[in-house]
Amino acid sequence: MAKNRTFNRRNILIIIVVILLAATGLTGKLVYLIIFKSEDYAARAKALHERERPIKAERGSIYDINGVEIATNKPVCTISVIHSQIKEPERVIKVLSEELGLSEAAVRKRVEKYTSIERIKSNVNKEIADRIREYKLDGVMVDEDYKRYYPYGSLASKVIGFTGSDNQGVIGLEVKYEDYLKGINGTILTLTTAYGVEIENAAEDRITPQPGNDLYLSLDVNIQKYAEQAAYKVMEAKSADNVKLIVMNPKNGELYAMVNAPEFDLNNPYNLINEIARDYIGETLSSEKLHELLNGMWRNACISDTYEPGSAFKIVTSTAAFEEDVLKLDDRFFCPGYKRVEDRIIRCHKAGGHGSQSFVEGIKNSCNPVFMEVGARVGVEKTYEYYKKLGLFSRTGVDIPGEANSIMHNIDNIGAVELATMAFGQSFQITPLQLLTAASAIINGGTLVTPHFGIEIRSPEGRTVKTLKYDTTENVVSKETSETMKQLLEAVVTDGTGRRAYLPGFRVGGKTATSEKLPRRTGKYISSFIGFAPADDPQVIALVLIDEPVGIYYGGTIAAPVIADLFDNILPYMGIEAKYTEEELKKYQVGTFVVPDFIGKTKKEMKDLLKIYDFGDIYSLGDGDIVTEQFPLPGDSVNRESGLVLYY
Repeated sequence: MAKNRTFNRRNILIIIVVILLAATGLTGKLVYLIIFKSEDYAARAKALHERERPIKAERGSIYDINGVEIATNKPVCTISVIHSQIKEPERVIKVLSEELGLSEAAVRKRVEKYTSIERIKSNVNKEIADRIREYKLDGVMVDEDYKRYYPYGSLASKVIGFTGSDNQGVIGLEVKYEDYLKGINGTILTLTTAYGVEIENAAEDRITPQPGNDLYLSLDVNIQKYAEQAAYKVMEAKSADNVKLIVMNPKNGELYAMVNAPEFDLNNPYNLINEIARDYIGETLSSEKLHELLNGMWRNACISDTYEPGSAFKIVTSTAAFEEDVLKLDDRFFCPGYKRVEDRIIRCHKAGGHGSQSFVEGIKNSCNPVFMEVGARVGVEKTYEYYKKLGLFSRTGVDIPGEANSIMHNIDNIGAVELATMAFGQSFQITPLQLLTAASAIINGGTLVTPHFGIEIRSPEGRTVKTLKYDTTENVVSKETSETMKQLLEAVVTDGTGRRAYLPGFRVGGKTATSEKLPRRTGKYISSFIGFAPADDPQVIALVLIDEPVGIYYGGTIAAPVIADLFDNILPYMGIEAKYTEEELKKYQVGTFVVPDFIGKTKKEMKDLLKIYDFGDIYSLGDGDIVTEQFPLPGDSVNRESGLVLYY
């Protein structure tokens, strides 16, 4: 009996010990969970009971040099569904497919997907989104969003660039300045049950998005319009493949305009322009082919494509020769129509030759044999030394992605023939912007500038966040050589191959070029002209390239007038006044014609009024019926046959 009692006491003791050990373990675990893991489990509980939806930040705007908004945002909405909160799936599918123009199968696939949140469609028009809200569909979220909008459509499309569906920059300035423009997204936090069902009357947590900063450019909407107008005019007249035109301040590198005609619609960047689409009518394009065509359409050829600059490059050859003191203005040359270099006969553009001429006459005639001789005087090593000084071996540093570099001979492979052809701009390739930048240094007193569009970053409130700075290199050319080159290039316009760029009242300098495209003898050319004004103190420099013109293709004949047309419009706009010589007053019958005030007039009234005045080309811009702006301004004195621009 005593034995049994002892056995029972032992069993009871064991049970008590086990219970105590279990209690101690549970207590320890509880202490661990409460003290050491409380934050972790609180976070898990919060995550289980919260649904997070992003709120898009408004992207910063882009403004031109005058504060005109050229890239902004339109309010749109994003439609999403939360599977666990949907009570009437069939109704949701029907409403969303009808309102959003999507197939029921596509909507059903997303509605029935077991995810925390599923996006149905973004960039939804606000009116449509408001209609969807009125259905009060459980599980359907309508969130604020923004869509990029470009008020001027195709204006400077390959410079400005565009954004993708996520509002992120894709090309151009939009991607270059992405970090400043994009802003910081916010969130909406909604309380739900453990099953993901939204708790009624529970307050939402909202983290407000921070809008992006604004970008201010040197680009001038009005100068860009004038430049595009001039480019399209010659492109259509000459049935050219494309036209490139750049306008820049040669003193500081600020770019006022950059045209790549034909441009594309920034508000519909994935639609092929007519100039491309017409070649594929009736064809079904593969995704690879479409991607290739779109990339070509978006390509900024002013900075991404290289070409042989032709005779415009004689500016660089002349500069190197003057700097090395191997050339004088009155040096004499003889051109029989060709020059023999080793075993090659290299011809001048004038079949019979120019005969005996001074260097001044040689540059006015754009005579190839003259420049072959000048190039030989400079020599290979010194030639490359000046190419390097003028930035022709490196990218310009322009603030647009995709810039190409020059394609030059290895210095060890340059013989007499290569040196001769390089002297007049053949057998190597540079970008249009590289040529413009080098020419700017030559005419601005010798400072190599960095071409650029970006000037300043400002907060949405207008506070300056950052003033953008760019590198310059001084004394790449002496001031004496710069003065000489300005005088020579003005002579090219007043009495040389560039005379079709001459503008009464304005001192214009420049150089023509006609480049045969590779492979040779295909009959395809690039006609170009580089011009600047005023010639004695350049405020603006411009370069136009006409790619594959039909018919007459000489740069002096078809490219020089483009710059004349452009300068005729933009020089007065820039505040550069015409100053006529007595000879010009007499020859061009310049009068004191005062421009009337047309602002407020209707199109019908303008039709009658314009019969009275001696205007030349008249350009009407805009879709309205009332004149809101005009150029020249009311009260300005202009010469007869001056152009008139009316904004409706």
